[in-house]
Amino acid sequence: MGRSRRTIPEELLLLALDPATGTTAQPQSLDLGLAGAQLVELALAGRIAPDGDRIAVVMPRPTGDPTLDSALELLRRRGSPVRAVHWIGGPRLGLRQTYLSHLERCGMVHAVEGQMCGVLPTTRYQATETAISREIRTRLDSAIRTGVPPDPRTAALAALAHAVGLGKHLYPGNEGRSSRSRLRDLIRHDPMGGLVAHAVMDVQNGVGGQPRRNTAQGASGAPAGGGRATPSAPAVPSSGVPSQPRHGSMARVPAH
Repeated sequence: MGRSRRTIPEELLLLALDPATGTTAQPQSLDLGLAGAQLVELALAGRIAPDGDRIAVVMPRPTGDPTLDSALELLRRRGSPVRAVHWIGGPRLGLRQTYLSHLERCGMVHAVEGQMCGVLPTTRYQATETAISREIRTRLDSAIRTGVPPDPRTAALAALAHAVGLGKHLYPGNEGRSSRSRLRDLIRHDPMGGLVAHAVMDVQNGVGGQPRRNTAQGASGAPAGGGRATPSAPAVPSSGVPSQPRHGSMARVPAH
């Protein structure tokens, strides 16, 4: 895998960064989304494939991306297909910080040190390559506006953005309601992205204990059974996904 192409986890994180505050929207669900985005990226690279609601390694050869290869190796060590919801709901200590640090090394974000309440050291991240962030956003906007089925990468990114609750961050207010609805609808255009996005939402809703009976979606892209596609108050899974200090809908990443 060439490093000239941005990965879906990187693009999801860039979408979540608030350009005004340097914080990430929906930090707790974003951690789940990054784990899911790794699965989608590995699938696009031909390393894993869906097996019902499970993920199977079909080619253990490394991709050349250290973070993705670490996830691939963990999947390989399982020895048998693992349910996507169990993988995404597992501990992901430091995954968001790993990708933020990577984006900083690549020159796409700039770290700004500060303090929270004058005591707790924090680090905010400002996008430096704003053209890249605009290009990512333009792809989503185009898919939403035109209704033309997007390419698999954009479809998967849209599915994950919806799953982690970025719709109100990207398309706020009443004027963004129709765009949020169409963002949700894009979930049906990529089977792997849809599987992973539903797993992310299942973990947030605490319903990951039982396999889905039917993962098919209707035209609205809502989960089977009539459940809401986006939970109003995501819960921190009991699996140990780390929480971050939060102010409103934003969170700052503590400095290390």
